Amino acid sequence: MTSIPDPTKSILKKHGYHLAGTHGAVKTCLWLNKSLRNAGSCYKSKFYGISSHRCIQMTPTLVCNHRCLHCWRAIEVPVEVPKEWDSPQEIVDSCLAEQRRLVSGYGGSEFMDKARWKEAFEPKHVAISLSGEPTLYPYLPELIEEFHKNEHTTFVVTNGTNPEMVEKLNPTQLYISLNAPDKSIYEKVCSPAGDTWENIQQSLEVMKGSKSRTAVRITLTKGVNMVNPEGFASIIRLAEPDYVELKAYMHLGFSRKRLSLDNMPSHEEVRDFSKLVAKALGYCIADEAENSRVVLLSKDGVKRCII
Repeated sequence: MTSIPDPTKSILKKHGYHLAGTHGAVKTCLWLNKSLRNAGSCYKSKFYGISSHRCIQMTPTLVCNHRCLHCWRAIEVPVEVPKEWDSPQEIVDSCLAEQRRLVSGYGGSEFMDKARWKEAFEPKHVAISLSGEPTLYPYLPELIEEFHKNEHTTFVVTNGTNPEMVEKLNPTQLYISLNAPDKSIYEKVCSPAGDTWENIQQSLEVMKGSKSRTAVRITLTKGVNMVNPEGFASIIRLAEPDYVELKAYMHLGFSRKRLSLDNMPSHEEVRDFSKLVAKALGYCIADEAENSRVVLLSKDGVKRCII
């Protein structure tokens, strides 16, 4: 049984998604493949020290209350809220099983690093950010605890529309996506289901007191939201996060139906805008990854690995 309609499952399968339980999903990313071939690692490896080939990209729910222009996911595909939710243990077990099954498929390639391939069967990191809005899963705090029991680090990416749930979370690193400096641009960029701009600001205030390491994540879309760096800084200041990530919109997946290649800023444009946000916020550039067009800011210009 699954809460996901068959046509939706077919589209998800075509794009590399594998169901985890009845309403979650797992998908290997480009950087896992590259890491297995010793051909590079994702920016999270450069910034935070994770091993890309030992990272699970997953979500406990494909349901989302945003329809962001820049999202490469299949947001146009209908997904209903489940009538019954899988338990955290069921999701963890299913994610681990699916990840190992996916990784096994790389074993026959002559380009694989066999030592890394064997390591990939024992993942260390979980990015709860694949698709959907994870805070809509009612047992997200317990899911994080289950992963931690298995000695996995957890990166949770939320859109901040559910501050009551955000307050309950204690992942290794807590992200809040902030993709607009004001309400009008927010509604244009994210097409929220309801008036949730104030909720995001509440979540940022909650983040300020979090025991987790914290980051505000901004996807920069040229011609859409690369404006008003002072406005971004004013809102980010509510959270006083450990880090701010400013990353270029990438013209990939389903986003190509909503945006053009011209909406993808260069790394130089991302860096220039990041400098303006950093100046207004009083932060410093701590690192950057040109291949992913992303810049990392921190309060003191220093980055600290999670391991």
